[in-house]
Amino acid sequence: MSTPSPQRARSAAAKQQRERAILDAARSLGAERSVREVTLTDIAAAVGMHKSAMLRYFETREQIFLALTAEGWEDWSAALRARLKEFGDVTEAGGGDRGTIAAVIAQSLVARPFFCDLLAQAPLNLERNVSMESVYAFKTVVLGEVAAVAAELCRLLAITERAAVDVIATATSMAGALLQMAAPGTRLRTLYETRPELAHALVDVEPQLTRILTALLNGMPSTER
Repeated sequence: MSTPSPQRARSAAAKQQRERAILDAARSLGAERSVREVTLTDIAAAVGMHKSAMLRYFETREQIFLALTAEGWEDWSAALRARLKEFGDVTEAGGGDRGTIAAVIAQSLVARPFFCDLLAQAPLNLERNVSMESVYAFKTVVLGEVAAVAAELCRLLAITERAAVDVIATATSMAGALLQMAAPGTRLRTLYETRPELAHALVDVEPQLTRILTALLNGMPSTER
């Protein structure tokens, strides 16, 4: 006799709930410490599971954080596009100048330090200890969000799609790198702040990222010229 479909639905729902609990625990731990410091054992303990049982839901700790990186891209893209839609395009009086748009992009990333941490870890570690299927699924999400943000930048600034993609790549990669260099909440940051001779090591991510993006955008020709 076949298993009734309501039972299968409940089982699937329970699996989804457990996966969500694992992702939420990893997000909380990663935001509290840093992504590279969180182990599979840490995540398992946070959800009350044995580490071996986690493998029923995710193949590795890297897959957990890669899934969170994909969610981060979706969240950041939606929030940034909503903010950019508040500006008129280059043909309208209300259109934002390039420095303003650079500042908006920088602020949107700095407001998401956990996402910036994931951005730094994804190409170095997270994509390298998962199946090719997981990498494909992740890249598909990212490329979709990049295309959506690029469309808004093209509308606002009259730049080519290739140029818009370069802006997004620069913004996300630099946000991840600069956050690592800034080392917020760590002993390294305390060292930089308490030793005047190391003042050059103090990275203030948002204004520095804004300057980089402004310079990049100002050097890009407009398609309307």
